[in-house]
Amino acid sequence: MEYIKRELERKFLTMNAVFKAVMVTGARQVGKSTMLKKLADGENRTYVNLDNSRDRELAKSDPGLFFQVYKPPVLIDEVQKAPELFEYIKMLCDESDKTGLFWLTGSESKKLLKEARDSLTGRICILKMFSLSKREIEGKCELGEMEFTYNALSERAKNFPDNNIHDVYTHIWKGGMPGTLGMTDEQRLEYYESYIETYLMRDAVDDNGIGDTEGFRKVLRACAAFAGNLVNYSDIAQAGNVSVPTAKEWVKILQSMGIIYLMEPFSNNELKRLIKSPKLYFCDTGLLAYLSMWTSKETLMNGAASGHFFENYIVAEFLRMYSYSKSKVNMTFYRDTNQKEIDIVLEENGMLHPLEIKKATNPEKKAISSFQLLEKSSLKIGEGGIICMVEKPFPLDANNSLIPCNII
Repeated sequence: MEYIKRELERKFLTMNAVFKAVMVTGARQVGKSTMLKKLADGENRTYVNLDNSRDRELAKSDPGLFFQVYKPPVLIDEVQKAPELFEYIKMLCDESDKTGLFWLTGSESKKLLKEARDSLTGRICILKMFSLSKREIEGKCELGEMEFTYNALSERAKNFPDNNIHDVYTHIWKGGMPGTLGMTDEQRLEYYESYIETYLMRDAVDDNGIGDTEGFRKVLRACAAFAGNLVNYSDIAQAGNVSVPTAKEWVKILQSMGIIYLMEPFSNNELKRLIKSPKLYFCDTGLLAYLSMWTSKETLMNGAASGHFFENYIVAEFLRMYSYSKSKVNMTFYRDTNQKEIDIVLEENGMLHPLEIKKATNPEKKAISSFQLLEKSSLKIGEGGIICMVEKPFPLDANNSLIPCNII
């Protein structure tokens, strides 16, 4: 299969130029190794995969000998399998002035990140990778992040065909796991079944010490049922037939594994009565559709949950965009105790960009009336709008536009 250019490549190479070690984390099978192998083309870089039991045992029992066999510059896959390597990586980094000595991948876990940061402070940059965005699949990842002025949106839209609900829901239903591209519906269903059993359950046991895999599987499905909603640990615990503390811990593990994303609520000292619970989303909508047992794009698109899936898709696309971007952008949502809500609040350089998400082609302008709630905060409100199924950008007022979802 032809290689698909990844948005993370730019950031990875930028950090590789100044750090001695760069680690790419993320869920299993999102394309971490594929990207690094592609970037290593033409380099004299050693490759080793710690899924290989012989190499893993060597790394764990004799890290010094391991690095005599696999000399830097080296690409080490699944480095979480041998945390014993980190102290030696630290020593080798300190003995050299060269950058880019170690390229590491790891299936994300709190333990891995803590060990890497503790051992390699100041020597390592840790980047997160997700499954393919719609931009990457369509070869448009060079466009970068968005500006929300009407003129900027109109310029960006020139790079895309008119918005089309069938195209959008095809991507939502299929998701962005690289291994599923080109698969038939039947093959993709088997892929996700195998993905859960082979990777998620194994990592739950091996990396996170979970003994009750059946309960963990039920909690995973419960998270799918509540995607797009405020996290309610009692409901998740009941669905999984586990205690509330266990449900809370397992949700954190799913987040650390890169399977789900918890979007934090907007907080500001000037605003009172804001809720404190995060909202739950899946990082890949294809996995979410599988867990929710939608059998086709059409049934999903026309079903009762289609709006939640649409919102999850938008949040996941922004999550990728701002994880890979040059600037720091904080993504939250607004909800107060009066049930007033703004779906996404992007904070960048002291400016707030409020966004509503509507599946409609022509949502009513009153949907942006909640944006005024942010005026009591100490930050300036910038451009925003309603992300929806409109074909082309359309101005609502001086600051807000209807934004086609397919240009994100």
